[in-house]
Amino acid sequence: MNEEAELRRKLVQAGGLLYARRLAHGSAGNLSVRLEDGTILVTPTNSSLGFLDADRISRLSPAGELISGDRPSKESFFHLAVYEERPAARAVVHLHSTYSVAVSCLCHAQTANVLPPLTAYHVMRVGKLPLLRYFRPGDRALADEVRKVSRNHRSMLLANHGPIVSGASLEEAVYAYEELEETAKLYFILGDRPTRPLSATEIADIDQAFPS
Repeated sequence: MNEEAELRRKLVQAGGLLYARRLAHGSAGNLSVRLEDGTILVTPTNSSLGFLDADRISRLSPAGELISGDRPSKESFFHLAVYEERPAARAVVHLHSTYSVAVSCLCHAQTANVLPPLTAYHVMRVGKLPLLRYFRPGDRALADEVRKVSRNHRSMLLANHGPIVSGASLEEAVYAYEELEETAKLYFILGDRPTRPLSATEIADIDQAFPS
């Protein structure tokens, strides 16, 4: 099986997994991977991640031109923006999962990192989670904001929308997204109770032991 066929298979598998775990619903959310030649496979517009057809997944040039497959997600432009700024990124996951979207709808006093470092795994897989201001779905102006934030972050949260998470592989991006959603869930379960987030020293120790 060649690289493209294998990655198409993995996108179908990952979409089905995320849908089964109720992290994706309806036709919301999109996944992408970058091939060795720089072209991008991205889930098509109005497709359900639970019922993807490998042959219909869109293949785009690095400039966003459709090479083959169905018309791509209307949000493919911000996937391309992530890849432009993160040469090591090979996959991007964007979903509208309940707890993460709930965090994106809250008012935050500071937006540089909107989830506390409650666990080592959140620090390792998600890192800091900046909140970007609201853009309507499909607004191309979002690409510039995603591009700027991607320079220093592998994860971000779109206000009133949901997360964008990148990784060195599709598996890594999916695992990081799941960790983000679990941390968001913990955030609401803990509520106003006194909590003990990891300290700056503990975070530095994790970063040294597990560099991203």
